[in-house]
Amino acid sequence: MKFTRPLKVILILIVLIAGGFFFWFYNILNSPISHSNSDNYITIKQGTPSNSILEMLGEQNILQAPLATKIYLRFFNSDARMEAGDYQFPSPISPIEVINLLKTGRKRTKTLTIPEGWTRFEIAKRIVKEFPVEPLMTEKEVLLLMDDTSLIEDIDSKAQNLEGYLYPTTYEFKLDAHPKEVIAKIVQQFKSVWLTEWDGLALEMGRTKQEIVIIASLIENESKIDAERDLVASVIYNRLERGIPLGIDATNVYIAKLLGRWDGIIHKSDVEVDHPYNTRKIRGLPPGPISSPSKTAIEAALNPAKTENIYYVLNVEANDGSHHFYSSASEFAKGKADYQKWLSGQRGK
Repeated sequence: MKFTRPLKVILILIVLIAGGFFFWFYNILNSPISHSNSDNYITIKQGTPSNSILEMLGEQNILQAPLATKIYLRFFNSDARMEAGDYQFPSPISPIEVINLLKTGRKRTKTLTIPEGWTRFEIAKRIVKEFPVEPLMTEKEVLLLMDDTSLIEDIDSKAQNLEGYLYPTTYEFKLDAHPKEVIAKIVQQFKSVWLTEWDGLALEMGRTKQEIVIIASLIENESKIDAERDLVASVIYNRLERGIPLGIDATNVYIAKLLGRWDGIIHKSDVEVDHPYNTRKIRGLPPGPISSPSKTAIEAALNPAKTENIYYVLNVEANDGSHHFYSSASEFAKGKADYQKWLSGQRGK
């Protein structure tokens, strides 16, 4: 019996020590600690041992308790895997949060935004800038990649290039993505956006997919107001049915870009040029799209409003990019006169 009391004391001490250890252990693993490397990327290479990763993060002051973390991984979470990747560790961050982040295998990416209505020329320029490769590719070389129409054979077997099929949205790519990969993903996005039921709508209208994309690209350039795009579409279809040239200035801009002489202004020579894309002279559609249309522009091309309108002019009173629409030449003449008066005033400022 005389040994009972010391034994109890020893047991109590063991319990207290164990309790203190687990309190310290839990607290240190879950306490967020600030560090100065939150803006930096830390690259974990494939095959790096977990202990080496923890030591490296300890040297960077990102992991404040490498020993406790090693104990945790060894005895309490032995199945945890640390994946290779490029990581940014927010500050403050706890050791448990570090371990959870290392499970994700994050790769550093680059964002590429293609605005609605861009041509392949602007897109090629942006790709060259954002995705330099060895050996360096020029805009001309990227444009040559865009001449490979095998990516859209199932959509447009007559296409001469990928114009119109480079879908405008924001993308994420690997830092070392090759321009060819970038182009392929952008085209794939177009295919993802194109709905199966649109094939039936185009067929009912007596139009091919290519014709719908061409019309959508014209709509994209003519109006940025979603609510009136079906009205723009109605003018295009009405003119096509009546054999009236579309007279869309954006096609003259496109011609200047094709000929490498676009300087931001439509010149008389751009308007008078004999060219299959010059909708001031030709009757019908140009031979291909002139830009990258958005989903709303494609929907407008497939669902034009039913009107008798064959003209439109900028609504200078609203000053929001919207238009007035007309079915008669006399009404249009009045609207155009108001626009010309407003335009002269703008140029005089």
